[in-house]
Amino acid sequence: MERQNTQWPVEVVRSPKRKKTVSAELKNGTLVVRAPARMSDRELAPIIEKLRQRLQKKAQRSPQSDAALEAMARQLNQIYFANRLKWQSIRYVTNQNKRFGSCTPTLGTIRISHRLAAMPEWVLLYVVIHELAHLEEANHGPNFWTLVNQYPLTERARGYLMAIGLEEDEQT
Repeated sequence: MERQNTQWPVEVVRSPKRKKTVSAELKNGTLVVRAPARMSDRELAPIIEKLRQRLQKKAQRSPQSDAALEAMARQLNQIYFANRLKWQSIRYVTNQNKRFGSCTPTLGTIRISHRLAAMPEWVLLYVVIHELAHLEEANHGPNFWTLVNQYPLTERARGYLMAIGLEEDEQT
């Protein structure tokens, strides 16, 4: 899926405590760049551009719209669940800070944390498959894991989420 090039407004925060490093993060649609106080604008400009390109590339890894997420879920349903799953909605939410996803099987609703949109696509795929599997198996029992483990990168994705310190056991 192709996305347009994003040109975020830039806010530079200079600090006398920083000696060498420059970092950047997206905050409310603004690229916040933290840099040493003594670094000139001329020195900083190419670094900002490189950081902007890196964040743009990271943002392009995963679908970021609910429609793209729905299309991904339909495709995964076909590949891993023989099109037998039905749901009412699947969408990104911004209020999941301890979980990456949730499913309410009785309502057929799936919520995916917006944080996943900036992670590698294979991690997002795992979380979507995990939540889709809850439509068939509401708990985390052996039948549930049999469904999820059809995805060949399950262990790798779980390890990735654990490594970044965001996955709590059995809570994705």
